[in-house]
Amino acid sequence: MTLTEKILAKKAGVKSLTPQEFIEIEPDLALSNDITAPITIDEFEKAGGKNVRCPERVFMIPDHFTPNKDILSAEHYRKLKDFAAKHAGVRFFEQGEVGVEHALLPEMGAIRPGMVVIGADSHTCTYGALGAFSTGVGSTDVAGFLLTGKAWLKVPPTVKAVFTGVMGEWMSGKDLILLLIGKIGVSGAQYRAIEFSGPVIDALSVEGRMTMANMAIEAGGKNGVFVPDTKVAEYLKGRTKEKGDYLAPDADAVYERTVTIDVTGLTPVVACPHLPENVKPARDIMNVRIDQVVIGSCTNGRIEDMRVAAKILKGRKVDPNLRCLVLPATPKIYRQALDEGLFQVFLDAHAVISPPTCGPCLGGHMGILAHGERCVSTTNRNFVGRMGHRESEIYLASPAVAAASAVAGRITDPSELMK
Repeated sequence: MTLTEKILAKKAGVKSLTPQEFIEIEPDLALSNDITAPITIDEFEKAGGKNVRCPERVFMIPDHFTPNKDILSAEHYRKLKDFAAKHAGVRFFEQGEVGVEHALLPEMGAIRPGMVVIGADSHTCTYGALGAFSTGVGSTDVAGFLLTGKAWLKVPPTVKAVFTGVMGEWMSGKDLILLLIGKIGVSGAQYRAIEFSGPVIDALSVEGRMTMANMAIEAGGKNGVFVPDTKVAEYLKGRTKEKGDYLAPDADAVYERTVTIDVTGLTPVVACPHLPENVKPARDIMNVRIDQVVIGSCTNGRIEDMRVAAKILKGRKVDPNLRCLVLPATPKIYRQALDEGLFQVFLDAHAVISPPTCGPCLGGHMGILAHGERCVSTTNRNFVGRMGHRESEIYLASPAVAAASAVAGRITDPSELMK
């Protein structure tokens, strides 16, 4: 069996599973946010729900429009808060402690290897970086979990993505996942598990793996998953006392197909409008002028990302003709960046520092694009109208490319700026 099949088989209490089987399981954790949870709550109550079946497994995280941007978002926030107060055990996060959900839960040790996690947010697949099976589901699926403590799904076939070679100085997990999506397309792994492997993956940090797992959905994936190793164990040390289940694929595991990418000699890339598969080397499009840079989100808002951006921005100024927004993904990352002096670098560079929020990624707030504006963003989607006006453009990139572009005022390969 593949890693995904082994995790699901153990959770389903069976010896083996094959793709396309339907299973009923009891997930270890379910989450929803300020956009999806109100629907979940409504459906739970319409179905006559009185008590949440497994409240300690439920996390409600208002991160998309936090701090509340308008009356409607404030009402949604209040709805989650009241529901959590009514159902003891349900975890709700006040705005002083709330962070972007897919950075917050791993940070607090809520995710461990071998877990099964469902979430009413498509980027729930992030947690595969820690050796968990995690996938996005609908708000009504989470309502079903609140009622029954169970969920059902179809076992996905697995695509094995192998990364070999030697990474260049400014290459990162963001570049790796964009290279994969560029190669197989946004439907290349539709309802498939993507199992990441190879020597480049072994050397990659846990934060870099989270970036890759996060964007498995951008290739159509059901989930993205990494074999948990000593780096995962080290990451979890001090975050949780639970050991987790460190599973691995069988030596004779059956994969639907294997995709191999040799990164030797490759340079940072950018996904151009209007699909994550429209990938080009940053150095090939350095004539594209931009109006905004966003460094943050559930994809690239962790402390490693903040450090990379600060390394490039230190001693430099953001081009005066654009906005550079920096969004640490959680309060802990925010404080750590402050303590390390990274905020001083950002402020000296004339960047704007935002509290933790998903805001600009989905065109919610804190960085909306006007007609004709272009943005280089470390987020995960660049569809038409994703960050504002339908006639704006989004270029997806790593924190290194984003920071270098902020200084140059145009899309820039960081190696060109740092000569």
